[in-house]
Amino acid sequence: MAKVKWAVASHRRRKRLLKQTKGYRGARRNLQRKARETLLKAKVYRTRDRRTKRRTIRNLWVVRLNAAARSRGLTYSRLIAALRKADVRLDRKQLAELAVTDHGAFDQIVAQATGS
Repeated sequence: MAKVKWAVASHRRRKRLLKQTKGYRGARRNLQRKARETLLKAKVYRTRDRRTKRRTIRNLWVVRLNAAARSRGLTYSRLIAALRKADVRLDRKQLAELAVTDHGAFDQIVAQATGS
């Protein structure tokens, strides 16, 4: 049986790894073991921070809606309750966008929800 040589495959693997760690500092981009450890940790951070970003954005929507509701004499929770009761099917993202960009449309939605 012929001797199997892994040089091409291992060089390709190393090259792919070091290409992914481009821009890292010091040994984290040059040495294979350090680069692999750093890359794994970076992937963990990437996944975690995507979730954190969503959480932060949702929080921003609530803050914007609360500010818009308070300027119209309501609170956030009363606004949401009135919207549910009036069967207005807009989510927090859409409502917050309207509250910031189109005040007139938001006023109409609030008036429809509160019945005034």
